[in-house]
Amino acid sequence: MAAVRLRWWRAGRPDSDGGSPDRRWVGDLLLWAAVSAPVAYAGVTPPYPRYAVPLLIGALSLLALAVTLGRRVPLTALVAVVLGSLLDGNFVFAIPVFSYLAGRRGTGTARAAAVFGGIAAGGSVLNLGLLGTEPATWFLLASVLLFAGVFPWLLGRHRRQQWALARAERRHAEAEERERRSAVDRIRLRERARIAQEMHDSLGHDLSLVALRAAALEVAPDLAPAHRAAAGELRASVAAVTERLREIIGVLRDERPGSLRPAGETVAELVDGARDAGLAVALRTAGDVDALPPLAAHTVHRLVREALTNAARYAPGAPVTVTVTRTGGEVAVGVVNGAPPAGPLPGPASPGTGLLALRERVRLAGGTLDAGPHQGGFAVTARLPLAADAADGPDTRPVPAAAPGRADAGPAAADGGAGLIGEPDGGLDPGRPGPASEDRPGEAERRLRDARRRVRRSLLTAFGAPTVLGLVLALVYYPLATAGAVLDRAGYERLQVGDRRDGLGLPRRQAAPPTADDPGGCEYYTDGNFPFAEPTWRLCFSDGRLVSKERIAR
Repeated sequence: MAAVRLRWWRAGRPDSDGGSPDRRWVGDLLLWAAVSAPVAYAGVTPPYPRYAVPLLIGALSLLALAVTLGRRVPLTALVAVVLGSLLDGNFVFAIPVFSYLAGRRGTGTARAAAVFGGIAAGGSVLNLGLLGTEPATWFLLASVLLFAGVFPWLLGRHRRQQWALARAERRHAEAEERERRSAVDRIRLRERARIAQEMHDSLGHDLSLVALRAAALEVAPDLAPAHRAAAGELRASVAAVTERLREIIGVLRDERPGSLRPAGETVAELVDGARDAGLAVALRTAGDVDALPPLAAHTVHRLVREALTNAARYAPGAPVTVTVTRTGGEVAVGVVNGAPPAGPLPGPASPGTGLLALRERVRLAGGTLDAGPHQGGFAVTARLPLAADAADGPDTRPVPAAAPGRADAGPAAADGGAGLIGEPDGGLDPGRPGPASEDRPGEAERRLRDARRRVRRSLLTAFGAPTVLGLVLALVYYPLATAGAVLDRAGYERLQVGDRRDGLGLPRRQAAPPTADDPGGCEYYTDGNFPFAEPTWRLCFSDGRLVSKERIAR
C-alpha cells in the first residue's frame, strides 16, 4: 500500500509525467468534462441558435484538443481556449483552468509573457479597431484576461515553485544525512588509524624487546636444557604474537572491508586471475618469492592487486608487466603498464587515496614505494626488507614527498590518465572530505536557498503583478475615459428642461457614443465613477433645447 501511495504521490508532482497512462487518461477526461460543462449547458438550453449542434460539437472538440495539448504545449492549449471564447463566451470559464495548468507545468516566463502580451494586443486591435467596442467593454475584457489568465498562471507557477522547494529541502536533508554518515566514517577511520599507530609503536616495540630477551636467555651457557627449550618456545610465541599484531594493525588501517587477500593466494595466482579476466599481464619472478615472510607476502600481494586493478580501470588494453625479485634480505616489486591503445581516458583524475595507503603500508613494512609516469604509461615500484620483517618495528624514516604528477597527484593529472589512479573504488581519505558532488551539503544548501528565494519571489509576483497591472489599466483607461466627459452631480442639478444647449456649459465630449436603442438626439456623460467611467447622465435635446434629463440606472 505504501508503494501504491508513493506512485500516486509522485504522479501528482509537477516535474513528473503525470503518473501512469491510465491515470493521465482519467485525469484528462475529468478535466475535459469540467471545462465542457458550461459550454454544453448553454448549447442544450433553449432558445437554440442556428447551427446549434455543429457549433456545440466544434466547441467540445476544441476543448478536447486543448486538453490533449495541455501536457506537452500548455500555452498552445491556452491560446486555443482564448480563441474559442470568440465563438462562445462560455469558454471564458476554461481560461483560468488552462492558465493555472500552464504555470504549474513549467512554461517559461518569457514565453508566457509573450503569449499574454500577444493576446492583449490582438484583443485590443480586434475590439477597439475592428469591432468598435466601447472603452468600458475593452477595459472589462482586459480585466478578464488579467484576473482569469495572468493571475491563475502566476498561482500555478507559485505552486510549482513550492514543489521545487519541497524537493530541494528533501535533497538538502539527504545531503546532510550523507555528510553526517561521512563524518562518522571519517572519525571512525581516524580512530582506527590512531589505535593502529599506538599498538604498532607501543606493543610492537615491547614485544620486540621480549623476543630479544628470550633469545638472549635461550643462548645463555649456564641454562638448563629444559629452560633453554622453554625460552625457545617463548621466543617463537612472541614472534608469532608480533606477526599477529601486525596483521591486526593492517586490518585496522585498511579503509575497505574485505581487503585482506584470500587465504593462501599467491602473486602468481593473482596474476593468473587477472589474465583470465582479460588483462594482458606477464609475471616475472627471480628468487624464492613463494616463501616470503607473512607481512612481506601480504604487502606484495596488496601492492600487485591494487596496481593491476587500477591499470585495468584506467589503462584498459595496455600491457602490464609484474616483476617480483628476491635478492638477499629484500624483495623488489614492480608493476608497469604501458599507454592504453585507445589513448588516455577522458574525464578528471580520481581523487582516491590508494597510492597514499600503499605508501603507508609499505613504510610500515620497513620499505619504500615509488610511483609515477613511465614511458607513456605508469610504474609502481617498491622495496621491502625481509630480515627485520617480524621484530624491527616500523621504518621511522620520513616519507618522501611525491613530485608533481606522481603518486599523490595521480598519473591522470600528469600523464593524461594513462595509468594508476587512486583507489579502485574511490577510497575515502579520513583526513579530508570526499569528492565534490552536486549533492554535497554546500551545494544542497545553495539550491535550498535558491528555491526559497524563487518561492518568495513567485508569491510576491502572483499577488503583486495583478494588482500593479490592474492599477496601470485603471490609471491609463480612467483618464482617457473621463477626459472632458465628466458632468458632476451639481452641474446636472443645475440643468433645467427648456434651456438652450449652447448655454448649459456641457463637457466637450460624451462619455460614450449613443447606444443602439438610443431614441435619438440624446447625449451621455459620466459623473467620473471609478474605474469604468460608465455613462451616468442622459440628456435629450430637440431644436437645440433640453427636453429631458435622466440618470441611467446601472
